[in-house]
Parts: sequence; structure tokens; C-alpha cells
Amino acid sequence: MKIVTLLVALATIVTVSLAIAQTGEEGVANFYSDKFEGKKTASGEVYDKNALTASHKKLPYGTKVKVTNVDNGKSVVVTVNDRMAASNPAVIDVTRHAAEELGFVKSGKAKVKLEVQK
Repeated sequence: MKIVTLLVALATIVTVSLAIAQTGEEGVANFYSDKFEGKKTASGEVYDKNALTASHKKLPYGTKVKVTNVDNGKSVVVTVNDRMAASNPAVIDVTRHAAEELGFVKSGKAKVKLEVQK
């Protein structure tokens, strides 16, 4: 029974990843507060504001995601290593470094498009 449950969960994750990869997910991105610096993420990695990592609601840890700021066209590839709360209205939270690359540190958020990288 445990194997069946695991296989169903894995199939769900793959389906969600493929759907996002094919259609692209759009919405608001935020960036993490510096107060999380040095604390463990949900994956067990230590949060580093200077890394190119992110938090997402459903994508598996280790997934590479191209994040594009819709307003200025700037893009960056981040690696998912944390989990967002289901109640968070954003589609992704990125590190300060990623927000700098995307050009939205001052505003704190930006409209973005996500594309899972193969």
C-alpha cells in the first residue's frame, strides 16, 4: 500500500511539473527577508540570500526554474529548495540575489513568468 501511495504522489508531482513547464505559470514573485539568512529551508539546505534559490508551493526540490520579470524582461534561473505556504498569494519567493538580477528589490515584488528548465 505504501508503494502505491508513493507512486501516486510521484505521478502527481510529475504531472504538475509538466503542466507548468508546458504552459508557464504567471503571477507575483516576492523575495525572502534577510531575517531568514542562515536558517534551514524545508529541503534542509541553509538559506543564503546570495544564492539563486527559491520557494515554490508544488515543484519538487532541485527543480530549476527560469523566472522572467514581465515588466523588464530580465530573467534568472533559480533552484527550488524551499516550500511556500499554500495561503501565500505569490507564485514564487526568490532570494535577494535573484530579486536583484530581476530588478525588483526596491518594490519587493514583481509580475513574473515561470518556466521549468529541463
